Amino acid sequence: MNFPLILGSSAIFALGLVSCDNPADKTAKAGVKDAVAKTDTGAVGGTKYVFTPESKIGFIGSKVTASHIGGFKSFTGYFTVKDGAPVGNDHKVSIDTGSLWVDAGDPENSAKLTGHLKSPDFFDVAKFPTATFDVTELKKESDTSYKVSGNFTLHGVTKNISFPATVSKSGDNVKIASDFNINRKDFGIIYPGMPDNAIKDQVVIKLDLEAKPGT
Repeated sequence: MNFPLILGSSAIFALGLVSCDNPADKTAKAGVKDAVAKTDTGAVGGTKYVFTPESKIGFIGSKVTASHIGGFKSFTGYFTVKDGAPVGNDHKVSIDTGSLWVDAGDPENSAKLTGHLKSPDFFDVAKFPTATFDVTELKKESDTSYKVSGNFTLHGVTKNISFPATVSKSGDNVKIASDFNINRKDFGIIYPGMPDNAIKDQVVIKLDLEAKPGT
């Protein structure tokens, strides 16, 4: 899967470049604990729904003076769905970290920042080419809202994270969307940035995942 990822409007992006606000303050903080052993809860009668090219995984990283929108162009995954809703805990995502991109305002700066984020200072994609999320528990809280928990492996570190998500169905497609934030230091990404322009610990994760029946 390889496709462009666009998050937010140009107006929002321009605001982020000049604002010192932390976008993470406007999203839910993911619960984080040690990785848990996964027990298959089963999904009798469930159908595997694979991600469509319209799916998006993005992030917003911030420092004192600016925020930058980015994401991953290449990833795969699936939900297990029954009667139009996710069931059980057989839901997985695998991300090619080398497909990372970030917008830093112009092509030259974007390429430079993207390269830095791929380096050992941050994602170290040569050493850790894949990030994965493996759902361990799914709790339905209303007709459209869920609490999702899963083992998230990033930068060679695995933690169990929990975050809110909404689910919707349109025709044969099921969509799961969520905005939440994680602390990059929980996953061993500790590069501080410049002394007068420190990088903030919280990173916003933006999920807009669409899936349809497949194999």
